Amino acid sequence: MQDIKNFLDEQGRLIRFPAKQRMKIQALAYLATKFDAGKVYSEKQVNETLELWHTFHDPATLRRELFDFRFMDRTPDCREYRLCDPLPDYESPSNSTPNT
Repeated sequence: MQDIKNFLDEQGRLIRFPAKQRMKIQALAYLATKFDAGKVYSEKQVNETLELWHTFHDPATLRRELFDFRFMDRTPDCREYRLCDPLPDYESPSNSTPNT
C-alpha cells in the first residue's frame, strides 16, 4: 500500500482513481480489503462500502473496475457480488488479466 499512499487521505480514503494500470490495480486491491471474503453483497451494499472508502463519489466506476480486474465476481443479473476466491495476484509472473 506504500505506493498508493499519495492517493489516500488521512482517513485512508481514495481521493482519486489512478490512471496508470499498476497504480489502479493497487488501489483496487486496497478497496477489495474493505469487503469480507465469502460474504454476498447487493449492488447497493457494494456502493455503500465504496462510498465509505473514496472521496470522488464514483462507486459505479470502482465497482465495475473491481469486477473487470477480477477482485469481485457478480451474478449475470448484477444483483449479487462477492470477492473472488482467490483474489488475483498481479505481482506474480503468471499474473491474471482483466475481464475486458
